[in-house]
Amino acid sequence: MAISGTAGAQSRAPKGLYYGWVMVGTLAATETISWGILYYAFAAFLAPMQRELGWSTAELTGAYSVALLISGLAAMPVGRWVDRHGPRLLMTVGSLGGALGLAAWARVDTLPAFYLLWAGMGLAMAATLYEPAFTVVAAWFRRGRGRALLLLTFVAGFASTIFLPLATALIARFGWRDALLALAATLALTTIPAHALLLRRRPEDLGLLPDGVAPSDGEEMVAIPAIEGATLRQALRERAFWWLTLAFFCGTLSSVAVGVHLIPFLIENGYSPGFAAIATGAIGAMQVASRVVVTAAGSRWPHVPLTAAVFALQAAALLVLLVWRQPAGVIAAVIMLGAGRGAVTLMRASLVAERYGRAHYGAIGGALALFVSGAAALAPVGAGVAVGVAGGYTPVFLGLAGASLFAALAMVGVAGRSG
Repeated sequence: MAISGTAGAQSRAPKGLYYGWVMVGTLAATETISWGILYYAFAAFLAPMQRELGWSTAELTGAYSVALLISGLAAMPVGRWVDRHGPRLLMTVGSLGGALGLAAWARVDTLPAFYLLWAGMGLAMAATLYEPAFTVVAAWFRRGRGRALLLLTFVAGFASTIFLPLATALIARFGWRDALLALAATLALTTIPAHALLLRRRPEDLGLLPDGVAPSDGEEMVAIPAIEGATLRQALRERAFWWLTLAFFCGTLSSVAVGVHLIPFLIENGYSPGFAAIATGAIGAMQVASRVVVTAAGSRWPHVPLTAAVFALQAAALLVLLVWRQPAGVIAAVIMLGAGRGAVTLMRASLVAERYGRAHYGAIGGALALFVSGAAALAPVGAGVAVGVAGGYTPVFLGLAGASLFAALAMVGVAGRSG
């Protein structure tokens, strides 16, 4: 394990509210707003943009996929920056870039400009969404990391619930261009000041310790220990890292593809569009609930087998969906799918911090996020092409169940290979 930092600095043991919780509370709010506006609201603008500009769904969503790819490619440099300089400048500039991008989107009239705009939005996503926020949690917490991640992702889990209806209402009231300007103003006024004024690099910079706990209870003066953790080079040389990457790539590919294609799958199998929309929307609600359960379980069970169980649950959900073709079966599958998706977000952050430490968490987490983002970008179009080749959704969903099961098996490789 590589060790960085300066040992032996002296500080008073902190009293009162630990500043790490101020950071987590701030990020819980800004992540909710950033995810809601930069990520989820896109879907609300598809239909009105098609009506006005005449672009196809494939042309519009292609720009969104470009943003996801750019975000994934930027994950490693973003992680390195946060490791070395902290989140304040990066996330402030990212929020500013996102707000400017939304304002530019409101004036777009050509498809090349739209794609160029969304390439820039991908950089804003990389600088403001979960990856830098998770790096902050890893730097500020050890024993309380699970609770901090739970608070952050529990609140942000309501982003789509809040901002999809809000964006739809703004479009209906003002039109899609003015709705974008309203969202740009919301993003700028809420996230830029919060990131600029409240974010800090590491607790050691404030004379604090992770979790606000001194090494020796009862001592007023404590030594701040060196910051420990594996380097990115060490992680990339470890076979377990690549098993972990393969697991999350396959699991993400499956869960994102199902989330995008569940509505047409259900309609193909005779369900009404209304039922299909409600069932798909329920996945989001189950994600939030599952994070509470997983946080409690993670304090008692090792994270590697727990993550393997979560991927296996996703595979089982798809098999239920394919075999039990009744409304009750759909509901059971949705509960399992939502539970799995919500848990995976927490487990990825926890596993990287637990296995590799906090000194270079951002760079290592960014390397993993590169592959996860690639899977998320590939999943919608890849599944769509597969449906066309296979002639229906049943064989494709069976293949996605196999991908989730393979992800569970890859976690066995993480547990069994340390070199």
